[in-house]
Amino acid sequence: MTRNEELGDFLRARRAALDPAALGILDEQKRRVPGLRREELAQLAGVSVDYYTRLEQGRPIEPSDAVLDAIAGALQLDRAERNYLETVAVRARPTRSRTARSGQVVRPGVFALIEQLGDAPAYVLGRRTDVLAANRSARALLADFPSMPAKHRNAVRWVLLDDAARLLWADEWERIVAELVGALRMDAARYPDDPKTTELVGELSIKSEHFRKWWAEQKVVEFSHGTKRLHHPVVGDLTVESEVVTFPGDPDQALFVYLAKPGTPSEHALKLLAFPDLDRSTT
Repeated sequence: MTRNEELGDFLRARRAALDPAALGILDEQKRRVPGLRREELAQLAGVSVDYYTRLEQGRPIEPSDAVLDAIAGALQLDRAERNYLETVAVRARPTRSRTARSGQVVRPGVFALIEQLGDAPAYVLGRRTDVLAANRSARALLADFPSMPAKHRNAVRWVLLDDAARLLWADEWERIVAELVGALRMDAARYPDDPKTTELVGELSIKSEHFRKWWAEQKVVEFSHGTKRLHHPVVGDLTVESEVVTFPGDPDQALFVYLAKPGTPSEHALKLLAFPDLDRSTT
């Protein structure tokens, strides 16, 4: 069994993010570092300080499911963070390791589906947040991903390094980037030996101070539905509801669809982007 640095880094980051006062732990003297002490976290989790310390040190030990559940509760992890903890904790178990596929293929039926959605922007994200498909509305609203070099068809890379993306997401930019970086970290945990992921993380670490910051924070995200606000250079401000669908046959791919409420300026804006030749006076 090899050392598990990812597990240790994650535990330390999440422990440092906890507020002792919120947990009823009060100190007369100021703490030298933020968050809980190791012994405090170990006590909350009901494990020995020595055992927990060895986990944070990345020692090649294999915690039981009960121990992981106790630590997750003490760290107040959400569902995505719990999944990440379990994923990196079993890193040393050969029977549970996963091999990244050599290529990512979108089924023809999925391509047909997103094109049938009309003015609703739709796209498919795969491994490493690679953009695998985008319908006409998504290309008009976000970016023309198919025209980009293959290496650049990646959502994290696009949002971080493309100035147009930063302007498009406006006040939402930091939240969008944080979500994508968190999703990339989850993917990296599932496929720790993927050279393309290593290359992407290395490039973004060099080119983006924001990426270095969020990557070091060890936050993880699993995509979900929600409201998104954008500022498009042609049609102005839009508010859309984002729905995310995963495919049972390929859990590494997710379909994103943006929907505007009927009769709103945002719906009108999406129609104009999807059908630019449409007579504006009749919409």
